Order: sequence, then C-alpha cells, then structure tokens
Amino acid sequence: MIKVNDRARDKIMTLLSDEGKAQDRFVRVAVQGGGCSGLMYNLDFDSELKEEDKVIEDNNVRIVVDKKSVLYLVGTELDFTDGLNGKGFSFNNPNASRTCGCGESFSI
Repeated sequence: MIKVNDRARDKIMTLLSDEGKAQDRFVRVAVQGGGCSGLMYNLDFDSELKEEDKVIEDNNVRIVVDKKSVLYLVGTELDFTDGLNGKGFSFNNPNASRTCGCGESFSI
C-alpha cells in the first residue's frame, strides 16, 4: 500500500536511532482535512497501536495507517529529499488529482 524508498528509510532509521527508541516506535501516516488543496498528510512517530490501525511494513520500516486514511494512500511512495530546493519527507501519491505548490496538501 505505501512504499518507502531507500532515502526515506535511511532518514527514518536515523531519526529513530537518534531518539534511542527504534524498536518501540513506528511511523504513523494519516490524511486529514486542511491545507490549500483540501487534504493534508500527517507523518509522525508513535508507539501505541489503535484498534482501527492497519500495520504495513516496507523496506524494513513499520508504518501504521488508520482505516480512513488507507483509502487515500494506496500506491503512495514515501520519499525524503535533502537538496537545495527543500528538505523533508514527501508523498508521491498517484491518487492525488491536484497538489499545492508546497506539496503538503492534495485533493482527490
């Protein structure tokens, strides 16, 4: 469902090991209303699973997504860029019909 490329995996592993909690934590991805295009991605580290969560593992990264967000994220690739034009995680979502200029919000 969500693919994690090598750059994103490496950055996630670095961030988790910096916190010293790599084994207890996972990446939580959600889609929420907001942003200039209507929907926004939310990416965070978490350690508590909820009943409605779906657990996915790709490229040695454990990702947890709530049931509502799953529909928006099918086929999405998580990337990390560290270049002059910006630094951070980005979502390459084939389901998005429109994205904003900053890439943080989208619509279906």
